[in-house]
Amino acid sequence: MLNMKIASWNVNSLSVRLEQVIDWLNSSQVDVLCLQELKMETHKFPEEAFKAIGYHAAWSGQKTYNGVAILSKIALNNIQINNPLYADEQQRLIAADIEKANGDIVRVIGVYCPNGSSLESDKFAYKMAWFEALQHYIKAQLTQYPQLVLTGDFNIAPEDRDVHAKYSGDILVSPAERAHFQALLNLGMKDSFRLFEQEEKSFSWWDYRQFGFKRNAGLRIDHLLISDALVPHCIASTIDKAPRGNERPSDHTPVVVEIV
Repeated sequence: MLNMKIASWNVNSLSVRLEQVIDWLNSSQVDVLCLQELKMETHKFPEEAFKAIGYHAAWSGQKTYNGVAILSKIALNNIQINNPLYADEQQRLIAADIEKANGDIVRVIGVYCPNGSSLESDKFAYKMAWFEALQHYIKAQLTQYPQLVLTGDFNIAPEDRDVHAKYSGDILVSPAERAHFQALLNLGMKDSFRLFEQEEKSFSWWDYRQFGFKRNAGLRIDHLLISDALVPHCIASTIDKAPRGNERPSDHTPVVVEIV
């Protein structure tokens, strides 16, 4: 049976960090990488650059903001752009079937969830509605795909241990946001990172300001949720901090899950 490494990375502009993504794919040898915040229009996506190193691609972009993609060494089938249960001009969700060597289908769903801005803003109301629709979509997907991976930048730190003590904001950590994260787990999903013993103060995002990365003053807001059916096949779930130390890095770093 094929070991499959699935990763997620908010690259905060693919045009700026294309070379970093290609370098990381070559070194990490992940089978599937979900990208968020492409910040480029669909027609500008560098498909040939990924094809040259052996990756199929599916993507949806928009000018300046958002944008999502799936890169895969294995052919992508039944591609879905955006949540069919939620009308949204913002490009925040992409899904595809990936067939394992034994014929099993793993449904991979990459998301770039709204930030919310502040708890009193219209953007926060949008975030709450977006997550409500996501729950309905994932519930339906699980009935069709028992083996499912939901990954991406959730813009939610689900527990206090996922937040540096110096963080003083209320967005990303509010009870309402955490309730939506828990609702996804209640559908029959697990936070793969918490299936294993992990170092304290493990984060996936660090602010560019005030030497956030050097001080490890971050948040764990990038997640790999796996369906209950995949839990017995999950052998590792990690955060690769190395790319955050690049010159001109994304403020996020890749998260990786391994299933067999």
